[in-house]
Amino acid sequence: MKRRLLIFLSLCLLLTPTLADAEQKSNWPHWRGPNGNGLVDQGDPPVEWDETRNIRWKVKIPGTGYATPLVWGERIFVQTAIQTEKAVEGADAGGRSAPPYFFQYSVLALDRRNGEVLWERMVREAHPHEGMHPTASFASTSGATDGERLYAYFGSQGLYCFDLDGNLKWEKDLGKARIARSFGEGSSPTIYGNALLINWDHEGDSFIVALDKLTGEELWHNERDERTSWSTPLVVEHKGKHQVIVSASKRTRGYDLASGKLIWECAGLGANVVPMPLHANGVVYVTSGHRDPAMQAILLDKAKGDITGSDAVLWSIHQDTPYVSSPILYGGRLYFMKNRYSTLSCYDAETGEALYGPQRLEGMKDVYASLVGVKDRVYISGLGGTTLVIKNGPEYEVLASNKLDEPIGASPVMVDDELYLRGNEHLYCIAKDE
Repeated sequence: MKRRLLIFLSLCLLLTPTLADAEQKSNWPHWRGPNGNGLVDQGDPPVEWDETRNIRWKVKIPGTGYATPLVWGERIFVQTAIQTEKAVEGADAGGRSAPPYFFQYSVLALDRRNGEVLWERMVREAHPHEGMHPTASFASTSGATDGERLYAYFGSQGLYCFDLDGNLKWEKDLGKARIARSFGEGSSPTIYGNALLINWDHEGDSFIVALDKLTGEELWHNERDERTSWSTPLVVEHKGKHQVIVSASKRTRGYDLASGKLIWECAGLGANVVPMPLHANGVVYVTSGHRDPAMQAILLDKAKGDITGSDAVLWSIHQDTPYVSSPILYGGRLYFMKNRYSTLSCYDAETGEALYGPQRLEGMKDVYASLVGVKDRVYISGLGGTTLVIKNGPEYEVLASNKLDEPIGASPVMVDDELYLRGNEHLYCIAKDE
């Protein structure tokens, strides 16, 4: 009876924003930022930099990881996977098998002012049960924070709730995901109200789950008829109700946040769905770009039941869409990469018509990082170490091209007048020279 009461109270709090929700505008609590879409409403980070200009500090991060750093107040949180010298006897290191070593899965808290490590917690030492794509890492899933708790998420290696001083509050093992072709894991959790939402699409029994963020207990659990996807849930409010929207290869689906009940579904995307959905003005934008590339604009007013092929789909396109990088929607314009290439397109979000592109980005290499924007500027980081800054507008205009000495696979982070870029080895704080 006590457990039922606790779950009921948690459900009542699901839709209640907290004080931290209002404060997060000046922080970076989720890998897609304070608005969940890569855009920030304030601040003025640099437009130009290199290894000798506008670098406030540069700190080496142990191990590897593409997890996006999180920022709250004066602290930065970074997830990483550190290979040890502890070997696994009889392990097969061929192909995409897991490397024959144990890894330490760790989270670090850094001082935002100077990059000093405030605390480090190893949450698990384990041999990965699968391998990964050559461009992935064993710490590609990003965590989340609500300003009171930090949720460090390593997929099959567990979910860990800390306070911001590094004290473990609870942990949860969701199982072992079997990822298609051992590409590696990448979906990240989303927080709304009292719910922590996780999409678990893999080559086994897929599901989406809502956990009580205070205790880790399940609020609801919904099975999904899906193979592997890497998409992160998006919560939107529409006509006073909240939906959890998750895109995937078979169907994009909208669930009721309070109960987990399926509201609508729509087929039409290709395989290996990675980008997170976007939402604006009652329209949801979903995309995939591996095989059979596609992008759809879905009108929530008409989204009920199976809407495949209906007029609830305002428009769709089938070329030049992103495989890994998530787009941004900025002032009615959709910006997105083609596949993993350094090729950009800009579309009118209302009509689905191209404004420009596909436009080759000179000096750029493959793009895995998601796009971010501030002050009518769009920032695009690539594996070649270059970040291109372009103007938000109907015509292609480059404001700056900035080169660092190492690849950038994690998504950029912008807080106030600072830009944080996580390279393969270092975390950079980019700010105007004083």
